[in-house]
Amino acid sequence: MKPFILASGSPRRKQLLEQVHYTFQVVTSSIDEQIDPTLTPEQTVQQLALQKAKDIAIQYPDAVVLGADTVVAYEDHILGKPSEQMEAKEMLSMLAGKAHNVFTGVALVFNQEFETFAERTSVQFWPLTEEEINAYVESGEPFDKAGSYGIQGFGSYLVKEIKGDYFNVVGLPLARTMRALEKFGVNVPFEKNRIS
Repeated sequence: MKPFILASGSPRRKQLLEQVHYTFQVVTSSIDEQIDPTLTPEQTVQQLALQKAKDIAIQYPDAVVLGADTVVAYEDHILGKPSEQMEAKEMLSMLAGKAHNVFTGVALVFNQEFETFAERTSVQFWPLTEEEINAYVESGEPFDKAGSYGIQGFGSYLVKEIKGDYFNVVGLPLARTMRALEKFGVNVPFEKNRIS
């Protein structure tokens, strides 16, 4: 099998790939992310994922490189990671009781070949009181998360319903990524002894 590199420092993406038993190396891209304001959220995540993957692919030309980027979008406005408590509270107040979209862009690069795609999941929040928002922000969880929440942690308390791929909200649309990896010669490690 070809060497496989995850061009992301996200512990959640690493964990998702580990849970389906891929063997891979993590090499974090240090590019200065350039966002084109004319692009839609769906286009933005694909562009950012491709920038990361190409950056690492230049350094490791014999490896299949996976780049990914996730954004939360409310009414087509991208919500980044909050820099401080007030910003996190404002984002969560805006999302409370409403639906928003989570987009993850995935890019695979090998040699001169590449493929990109984006997955969208709709997330509906429960109505939230100021006390609930404050308690969640005080937990510290929102600060490295797009949109100020992590669905796989305490943020699950905020989520009433999702439509689409749960893993996409965590940070990587796993099934679609696995199928795309197969096209690049990185097969799903279905070996019997690995399944627990």
